[in-house]
Amino acid sequence: MSQESKLHKIGAFAKMAGTNLRTLRYYEEVGLLQPAARSSGGFRYYRDSDLNRIKLISHLQELGLTLEEIKNAIENRGREGSRIDYFHQVSAALDTHSELLADRINALSEQQRAIDLAQEKLKLCSNCQTIPSRENNYCEPCEMDGRSLPALLSGLF
Repeated sequence: MSQESKLHKIGAFAKMAGTNLRTLRYYEEVGLLQPAARSSGGFRYYRDSDLNRIKLISHLQELGLTLEEIKNAIENRGREGSRIDYFHQVSAALDTHSELLADRINALSEQQRAIDLAQEKLKLCSNCQTIPSRENNYCEPCEMDGRSLPALLSGLF
């Protein structure tokens, strides 16, 4: 099997990656992704493994990094230097990804705790005859216990 038969034209690759041609071309322009090859007619071809690069870029964007920050974090391909330096750079990129993911997990856990707290209070509200309205400051503070509502519940009332 020839090397080119293992490659995907940009259109097929964009579908596989769940993105569009414009995004792939932009990633190439800013140095995040390079086609594995180009045909004599200028068609871009990508490897299956380039899908992993697209997924990584997407994950890092979801974690809040800009494309420039992502480029700085993952630009190891084609760098000159020793094998050890290269692996240190890759390790640092993985560490950054791990730290960002841990921060995101903590933020999601905080959001879950806020939801749990709001649901607990809402159960208590089911025993109250008051309906949140402008006249009662949307039950802020609670008429049953005089305490402030959990922030999420207060925002919903």
